[in-house]
Amino acid sequence: MRPAIFSLLVLLVVSCNSTAGVKPIASPDPDVQCPAGRLNWNLQISDQRAERRDSEHVVTLVRDSLSRSLPGCRWTGGAEAGTISIEIHRFGARLDEAMWDAAAEWTVSVRDAAGRTLTEFDSSSELSRPNYRNVNNERALLQETLEEAMQRTLKGLRAVSPAG
Repeated sequence: MRPAIFSLLVLLVVSCNSTAGVKPIASPDPDVQCPAGRLNWNLQISDQRAERRDSEHVVTLVRDSLSRSLPGCRWTGGAEAGTISIEIHRFGARLDEAMWDAAAEWTVSVRDAAGRTLTEFDSSSELSRPNYRNVNNERALLQETLEEAMQRTLKGLRAVSPAG
């Protein structure tokens, strides 16, 4: 009986507050393949959340979503390339009584090769939904939250002009 209880506890711990199953989005725009008309960019993504659970996966979700949505960019720009920096402040979901609340929030800054700021903006999404039965509510809500925050991020990046 004890192994069954232990297995159940492990399953509950692993499934709680996890980004497992959340997938990167892809939202390419044929008119804007890469910000500011430049092909080469350095991409820096840092997880600044208070609780960095699944940190590597969260950073990979944001990185892969940008790569898939901006297919004209080369992300190994080097010294002559500008830098897109993203600091992740929140990404997670929690159950509060019968409602799930999720939030994604990060700061995006775009600098040219000389270090001048071309743009800086915040991107965020906060969503709630009831705790439906037979559904992975946490994963579904995190996926929606990622998509909404990433759409705002892409809109800001696609608006960057070469002069800032």
